[in-house]
Amino acid sequence: MTESSTGRLRRLRRLLTLLFTVMNAAGLVVLALLVIKVDADRGRQQLDSEVRLVVAGVNRLLADSGGALVTAYITGDPLNEQCPQFAVLPGGTPRFAGYHSRRRCVPVDDAYLDGLAAQAVQAAHPLSGYSRTADGHLLYFAAEPIQNSGRQYIGAVVAVADTAGEEARHDQWVLLVLGGCALLVAAVGGLGYVLAGRATKPAEAALDQQRSLLNGVSQLLDGVVHDLKTPVARLRALADAAQRNPEAQAELLPRTIRLAGMMGDIIDLWPSRARITAGVEELTLAPLMLDQLVETLAEDIPADGARVTVTSVPTRVDGDATLLRRAIGNLIGNALDHGRLGGEDAEVQVTVLDGRVIVADRGPGIDPGEAAKLFEPHYSGGGSTGIGLAVVKWVAEVHGGTVRVYNRDEGGAIFELSLPTGR
Repeated sequence: MTESSTGRLRRLRRLLTLLFTVMNAAGLVVLALLVIKVDADRGRQQLDSEVRLVVAGVNRLLADSGGALVTAYITGDPLNEQCPQFAVLPGGTPRFAGYHSRRRCVPVDDAYLDGLAAQAVQAAHPLSGYSRTADGHLLYFAAEPIQNSGRQYIGAVVAVADTAGEEARHDQWVLLVLGGCALLVAAVGGLGYVLAGRATKPAEAALDQQRSLLNGVSQLLDGVVHDLKTPVARLRALADAAQRNPEAQAELLPRTIRLAGMMGDIIDLWPSRARITAGVEELTLAPLMLDQLVETLAEDIPADGARVTVTSVPTRVDGDATLLRRAIGNLIGNALDHGRLGGEDAEVQVTVLDGRVIVADRGPGIDPGEAAKLFEPHYSGGGSTGIGLAVVKWVAEVHGGTVRVYNRDEGGAIFELSLPTGR
């Protein structure tokens, strides 16, 4: 369920990113089209302004002499040497021979220009716009009809400009806009992915909390089962011994009570561990004598034929007695379970000094390559649940201590729990 929910959240994030990107990309495309159109209109206006200025300037230089058009004043004007080029043409009316500017800026024949002049004369008003020559060359023109003193249209002034430069500039602008849009779309996509991640972050956090809760519950159950298994078996053994030997009940009763208390501590340990690990609860440390805690603990552990020897010197530490009993009990229990060879009874030596609890056995020892893995949850080198030594490591860490394992020279394994000593 969790994996499926995580997958759906990922798909939702991708979908939100796609929607965000598509919506913004659509807006960018519309904006780009508007920008391109505005630039095209600006270019057209620029061309229109250039040719109209030439036409207006030439018109002012024309004169009417007895009904005849005089173009002599154009010859000395700077317009005659500049672009756009122009021509004064009859436009199909044989009123005058026509005049062409001295500078030719675009390859265009006289017939084409005369045709533009004829259009203006026929329309009886100025014309302007794009036009193609017979060979496909695109030009921009302006044509303004000329009237004589009798207000008759006798021809037109035509100016033409090459659009190649403006087209090249506009094409570069289009490429720049499209490239900018592509970069913006990519940036918007990245931003959308980030924003979608933030939008789905609470749900992901909730799923992580759910996963942590489920893992915590699973570890809690595994730990309780692991830690209660041995005390329950010992409690059953004490009950059987008391039933078989009524005269020993007075001696067995205190051990039974202590064992029941230990089971209660175990039940309280795991929820407390979950709260401490989650940061909801802080570990409470109090001064205690580590040597006395270990000696009492060893007395309550039935050897079942094995021998547990404790050698200790007075050692004071600051710690949680319940957690330390659980950790040290796990070390001793681990040594009793795995610290034997063949069918021999286990022999465990526990030493307490300088804040250290050293548990040594005479078993087969441990593989050095697996030493660090022994303290990982659910890892076991001998068929157990792999919970006990993980608890030992956790207890050591929350007390500011360490735990390590190594082999004895004469055979067997040594587990050493080190704690900061009290003052």
